[in-house]
Amino acid sequence: MIPNLIAGTRSVPSGDHLPIYNPATAEVIEEVPLSGPAAVAEAVEAAADAGPGWAATPVMERVRLMFRFRELLEQAAEELSALVTRHHGKTIEESRAEVRRGIEVVDFACGAPTLLQGRTLRDVSHGVDQDLHRFPVGVVAGIPPFNFPVMIPLWMFPLAVVAGNTFVLKPSERTPLGAMRLAELFLEAGFPPGVLNVVHGAGETGRALIAHPAVGAVSFVGSEAAARDVYAEAARLGKRVQALGGAKNHLVVMPDADLELALPAILNSAFGNAGERCLAGSVAVTVGEAAELLMEPLQAAAERLVVGPGDQPGVQVGPLIRAEHRRRVIEHIERGVAEGAHLLTDGRALMDRPGFFLGPTVLDGVRADMAAGREEIFGPVLSVSHAQSLDEAIAQANLMATGNMAAIFTRSGATARAFRERVEVGMVGVNVGVAQPFAFFPFSGWKGSFYGDLHAHGTDGLDFYTRKKVVVSRWEA
Repeated sequence: MIPNLIAGTRSVPSGDHLPIYNPATAEVIEEVPLSGPAAVAEAVEAAADAGPGWAATPVMERVRLMFRFRELLEQAAEELSALVTRHHGKTIEESRAEVRRGIEVVDFACGAPTLLQGRTLRDVSHGVDQDLHRFPVGVVAGIPPFNFPVMIPLWMFPLAVVAGNTFVLKPSERTPLGAMRLAELFLEAGFPPGVLNVVHGAGETGRALIAHPAVGAVSFVGSEAAARDVYAEAARLGKRVQALGGAKNHLVVMPDADLELALPAILNSAFGNAGERCLAGSVAVTVGEAAELLMEPLQAAAERLVVGPGDQPGVQVGPLIRAEHRRRVIEHIERGVAEGAHLLTDGRALMDRPGFFLGPTVLDGVRADMAAGREEIFGPVLSVSHAQSLDEAIAQANLMATGNMAAIFTRSGATARAFRERVEVGMVGVNVGVAQPFAFFPFSGWKGSFYGDLHAHGTDGLDFYTRKKVVVSRWEA
């Protein structure tokens, strides 16, 4: 049983627990407790007790510890990658990329002495000076999703703690092993007990964490519906909140696209991470003659992708996270066909092997009014739509209730610029299939893909984890 980590002490709460699977084999590899309100309160109180001392720790000392943590992450990178593959299922190369992008946020956090600086202006009036200082929020709660069990926790607590906050992390109950290992390395780096606490559980645990009066801010990543609910509840309770939700990302292929560049980018966007990511390319929109150029190579390339356990060499698409999740994805495929889409590539043929596998699936002739054209599937399914013009393609993307990412493949700078200006999403790719910002820029979803004001990581992240205090002073002597 995986323990909670509270004030530096490991403990297993009494009560129910859930299995943790290896998705490639369907074997149970561990169990995770479902912590109740008492365990949540213990974790929050430990963070609150550690708060004043940690907030008073000089920023240079906090950063020295962060550098030590970063070094331990580098040393453990391969171990963390293997752990992600083992209990999430993604390929080892995808896991390595996840760990690397997480470490990049720690790199950014190590710049806190510059990033946390305030501002000053003397003589705003006769003999009056004005200064702005940053202060920590206090206790912060983080609730990451299952699909990036190392990267997304690293989006959260390094920036929060380097800014002087203390943190309670509730990992996904499906993939908690990565976050637990991060917490162990964090303690090994020398951070005081109580600065980072880990409490395991599912929905009840998360709700208790959000509701605790000592929690001042909540960082959440999950589905659109869950993000909306978390935002509404946390805001109702007067807490600062950033809630990242789902997406229906469009990939627009123009007739002048470089297919040698576009095709692998589309495949990676749609089928990488088995489609279980909020930056997955969900709908490929061909414009005009691009359909004749793209469809046959796309079908052939999708059928050639190697599906299997993520720890085996040469595998390009791993399993889905759970059998029930695979069933939901299959229901989306069946509904797409029932609504008139053509099943160009059928990944269901791979379901006879052990584990939770579903091969790459391509649905052609999808319209925006179909479920496959508007709802997030979160699996290795690419819907293909056809438009006669760039205007029509942009209009289709803008119909979506979410606005995480969109990408365009073209050789024309004017076309790319028009797309950038008019598409209603927060992250745009130009000849890039997955427009994921680096750690020093915000993860900038729009519409139903994000609820809040300040996004994850980048300077938005540090703004989220700090409060600003303005001092106006006059000295007569």
